[in-house]
Amino acid sequence: MIRLFRSFFALVLVGCAFLAATASRAEPAWPTRPVKFILPFGPGAGVDITARLLADKLKEKWGQPVVVENRPGGDAFIAITSVINAHDDHVLLFAPASAFTAHHYLHDKVPYNINDLVPVARVTNTLIGVAVPATLGVSTIKDLVAKLRAEPGKLNYASVTGANDLLFAAFLKTEKLNMVKVPYKDPVTAVTDLAEGRIQGYVAAYAIVRPRVQAGKVKVLALTNKARAASLPDIPTAAEAGFPSLTFDGLTGLLGPRNMPLALRERIAADIKGVLADPAAAQRLTVTGQVVNPGTPQEFAAAIEDQMTTVKHIGKTLGIKPSP
Repeated sequence: MIRLFRSFFALVLVGCAFLAATASRAEPAWPTRPVKFILPFGPGAGVDITARLLADKLKEKWGQPVVVENRPGGDAFIAITSVINAHDDHVLLFAPASAFTAHHYLHDKVPYNINDLVPVARVTNTLIGVAVPATLGVSTIKDLVAKLRAEPGKLNYASVTGANDLLFAAFLKTEKLNMVKVPYKDPVTAVTDLAEGRIQGYVAAYAIVRPRVQAGKVKVLALTNKARAASLPDIPTAAEAGFPSLTFDGLTGLLGPRNMPLALRERIAADIKGVLADPAAAQRLTVTGQVVNPGTPQEFAAAIEDQMTTVKHIGKTLGIKPSP
């Protein structure tokens, strides 16, 4: 009986070893070297603040450095193509979905295939504000509309990247307003000019304009988000202010190369959710104008699809046919 028990126990050990080896082959060690987050914006943007917070926390969990690399310009093409061309699951895109969901409505030719990227993790919903210089003397979107009608073609707005530009252009068309578009390479530079009154309008992440708001240089008239932000209770949504054409939810997350295994992406998403479960980390992002909302690859994919549907509607409003 004892001999039989020993034989059975030995078989169990062999089976466990086999299952462990199989699991190891199915889920290889990751990361095995430094991880890089590529961002389409410069330092100071909301996505930059979020990426750096996560990088600091994840390097402890992963046992590897997590490097944040800013590659602004080219309407996010530089950052996106650098991630796709790397073909490396240690090089990931950390970006607002609006940086790419509108590309086919903004350009005749897009130098990448969005299917070469796969969602890894939803991280936050960005609060997006309609901002003006404090010196402009307007307090509401209704005031801004009245001023634009009184001075057609005399005021400028910043155009930096992505769907926010289309959103504001659709608003101007819906309200039959004339405002001059001024292109910028980097959102932080645009905010500097906004604060100095060189431009008079900018739709951007609240995190970018927040320091200028606190300094009394910039005023946020409304948020484009569907729901009023608990962290900014005094700022109405554009829909509440009577301008539903300015409704658009911000969405930020992490994307990886096409062949990145789902199991790995789910593991990264779970690690990010764990980091953001820390109240101190969540509070740090909340005060910058973000809603902490970590999600799985599947949830991020669904949210991106929803934003693309909104962008498609905006494109129809503007009469723009998407490029191939």
